[in-house]
Amino acid sequence: MTKTAAAALIASMFLVTGCEALVGGAVGAGATGGGYEVHMNNQKNRVQEDFDKGSITKEEYEIRMDQIQRDSFIQ
Repeated sequence: MTKTAAAALIASMFLVTGCEALVGGAVGAGATGGGYEVHMNNQKNRVQEDFDKGSITKEEYEIRMDQIQRDSFIQ
């Protein structure tokens, strides 16, 4: 779903703005996406730590890691 939203945003930028604004928007979107992926990696690390400490079960670990993977832009 997020990939579709990103594609729609880029397509609308082509239609509404010139190339100069598109490049600026793409750079901003790239920085935002990179920050989001760092956050998702931190979440993975936190879930792994909880599992290693025994705070969560294997089932909970798998559920949470699957959710993080589905939310990530990078599959």
